[in-house]
Amino acid sequence: MTNLDGVVQLLKKEHARLTSQIQGVSAALAAFGATYKNGTGTRRTMSAAGRAKIAAAQRARWAKVKGKSGNSTMPKKRTMSVAARKRIAAAQRARWAKVRAAK
Repeated sequence: MTNLDGVVQLLKKEHARLTSQIQGVSAALAAFGATYKNGTGTRRTMSAAGRAKIAAAQRARWAKVKGKSGNSTMPKKRTMSVAARKRIAAAQRARWAKVRAAK
């Protein structure tokens, strides 16, 4: 029974330790909870004139990027002529015919 009493005493000490830690966390939440109660708080509104200025500045930036030639835009992709496409397709059909004939 003495062994069981020692286990109970250890469990009581652990309970007391954990209770004090939980109280500390609760105190921290109480201190910071009022500050961060509703997420981010109130949001600011922007006037229509302010939004218009930002939009105009962004349009000017895009115009500057689009106006430059060189690395800012992607090079045009090469296209294949219809005749070249037909030659490739015919060659592929011939290769498959050869494979089927070998079977």
